[in-house]
Amino acid sequence: MATTKETPITAATTISQDIRPEDLDEINGFLSHVGVLHKIKPEHNVKDSFSNLVGGVLKVISVERGRISCSLNVKAPLLNAYGGMHGGAIGAVADRVSIACARTVVSKDKDIFLSELSISYLSAAPHSVEVVVDGSVIKSGRNLTVVAVNFRLKESGQLAFTTRATFYNMPVSSL
Repeated sequence: MATTKETPITAATTISQDIRPEDLDEINGFLSHVGVLHKIKPEHNVKDSFSNLVGGVLKVISVERGRISCSLNVKAPLLNAYGGMHGGAIGAVADRVSIACARTVVSKDKDIFLSELSISYLSAAPHSVEVVVDGSVIKSGRNLTVVAVNFRLKESGQLAFTTRATFYNMPVSSL
């Protein structure tokens, strides 16, 4: 593949013989459109930068045993190339809300480790929309805790995303 400008697919990319040149051009265009070539800005190239993004948009509404409710304002840094909330941002919010929710029922003498996080994308959450994020513990036992987090558009009540996180409950290490 000969190109005159920088592209995600380069001469160093291994390309199957099954891929037609026009399909390769489509893939290359898509990857360029979604920002694969963009460099990470120095202020974002820090440990756990998703917490910095999420911290500016997530506000806790209520905390109960086994339940947490938050409000989230969809800001520009959380958007994907199509103008909806980015899946990575949804995952980052779900992770933090799930951990906080699990912590309302798992004793302090246990560490929790995320084993699995699943996300269902049901509709978009566009820029400037307020989203209600409700987390609830589905099951908590000696070894596992399962938390569901639902993201609903505040104005319509429409379910936009639903997530489920499974945590291992482990004794705190004595190291």
